Amino acid sequence: MSTSNSRIYFDNAATTALDAEVLDAMMPYLTDKFGNPSSIYSYGRESRLAIENARKSVAKILNAHPAEIFFTSGGTESSNTAITASVRDLGCTQIITSPIEHHATLHTVEHLACRGEATLNYVQLLSDGHVDLDHLEQLLSEHDGKTLVTLMHANNEVGNLLDLHAVGEMCKKYGAIFHSDTVQTVGHYPLDLRAAPVHFISAASHKFHGPKGVGILYINENVKIKPMINGGSQERNMRAGTENLYGIVGFAKALELATARFASDSAYIRDLKMYMKDQVAQAIPEVTFNGDVDGRSLYTVLSVSFPKTEKSEMILFNLDIQNICVSGGSACTSGADQGSHVIRAINHNPNQVTVRFSFSRYNTKEEVDQVVSKLKDMI
Repeated sequence: MSTSNSRIYFDNAATTALDAEVLDAMMPYLTDKFGNPSSIYSYGRESRLAIENARKSVAKILNAHPAEIFFTSGGTESSNTAITASVRDLGCTQIITSPIEHHATLHTVEHLACRGEATLNYVQLLSDGHVDLDHLEQLLSEHDGKTLVTLMHANNEVGNLLDLHAVGEMCKKYGAIFHSDTVQTVGHYPLDLRAAPVHFISAASHKFHGPKGVGILYINENVKIKPMINGGSQERNMRAGTENLYGIVGFAKALELATARFASDSAYIRDLKMYMKDQVAQAIPEVTFNGDVDGRSLYTVLSVSFPKTEKSEMILFNLDIQNICVSGGSACTSGADQGSHVIRAINHNPNQVTVRFSFSRYNTKEEVDQVVSKLKDMI
């Protein structure tokens, strides 16, 4: 999506542009339909109805029950809630995660471990960055108490996809609770929660052309946890506070559009990613690609490691000057450039500089060509 100053935006895994149709769906709730959803007069009932219709729509698309969908402020809140509740309410005494999770997960599990509320184990990774399922089974079998397994469905930096069913079935076998951060996959892949053996998933609408500040936590109906925020009866007594009405309407609309366009958009974006991979490899033969780039991987993300030189060390800065938006590690920490914990865990090569390119339906091959020619000059 080119803006007036011809900016090229290749950082869609960080956030996406708001779809015009989503904004149209939200507008009435930002203007005329401003009633408090908890008020009993018709104005409030209209807002309440909008929220419940959004919940039904989201549940239908994800093949869940509306009572299993809770609206939150986004992926971070959803993951924090699921992980903390698994330990405090569901009695998990061990947490198993991976070293390449999003910080919303890693910082939460570290906090619980530091407080002595649970022991923490990291599952090993295979050379291509996938989770070692044999090691996961070993960790599950060695623990006597109840375990929480929290593993992301797709890695936000290198794009590797987890086999959700294999992990879910393994958790079932050992009576473990399974939470998956599906922030990079909801709105990008069809998910069937009736068929997926998972207790919790987290999602955020700004990853699929919806508004920022709104997400969902799916809680399987067989799981009972205590309220996340106290003070009111909103979200079926689970999350007090006046609902983010227009955000919720926007979440549902964005998910509806993403689902309707899945076949065409995913094919188009995958083609763009592979085109860029080929063009970069031709232009700069010394590059390497991180993760399982040709295999089980997001069609939206391409992680490239360039040989480190005096020129390439400034690559992010130079791309930014050229009005090209990309990220080094994860954008959520781009202000403090400590390098990426994900790249360190998968490909610890100090002689490389890693850049993540991530695409959306608004990007074009012309943009790829422009970026590749700029990269060639910079390396």
